Amino acid sequence: MRRLLLALPFALLPLAVAHAHDEHDHDHDHAHGTLGAHEHGVAKLNVVLDGNTLELELDSPAMNLVGFEHSASSDADKAKVAAVRQQLEQPLKLFGLPAAAGCTEEAQELESPLFGDAAKDDDGDDHEHEHEHGHQHSDIEAHYQLKCSAPEKIAELDLAPLFKAFPATQKINVQLIGPNGQKGLETSPANAVVRF
Repeated sequence: MRRLLLALPFALLPLAVAHAHDEHDHDHDHAHGTLGAHEHGVAKLNVVLDGNTLELELDSPAMNLVGFEHSASSDADKAKVAAVRQQLEQPLKLFGLPAAAGCTEEAQELESPLFGDAAKDDDGDDHEHEHEHGHQHSDIEAHYQLKCSAPEKIAELDLAPLFKAFPATQKINVQLIGPNGQKGLETSPANAVVRF
């Protein structure tokens, strides 16, 4: 499932480097002014449309989706985590695709320390944050693979349902590879449509 998504960071590396440089200029006070930084209110979405396969990879701080990042110990916190997981298990309700494209879910994978998965430390960022701030930052990652019977009907992807479901998400940085090439863009609740 990750075959296409693994290629995405390399395909968009020039874009990411340029964006990271811009972010650093605007975000000088932030301790980690890079694309990999854990920033509340901001999520990342990789989108790959290859033939009749549409892959979506959402990476978001847990704060954006659940409202907290600590382990769920109270019944209320556990219920919130379960409710968010149930929402994430329904990608066709979170990502607006044209019905004419005939997309159906083939596979999905949800990962987060809040779901009982081991915390990842790919770049050391989490441990640095843990020591600086005294608590662990938790992310939620969702990977979806959809098969579309008429992929040519996908001219755009509407993220409005995702923003509506998770109102603490203020911005989603999208990296997209599709039939018209690759691009990166920033979406918000007011500008939620990604055109292929």
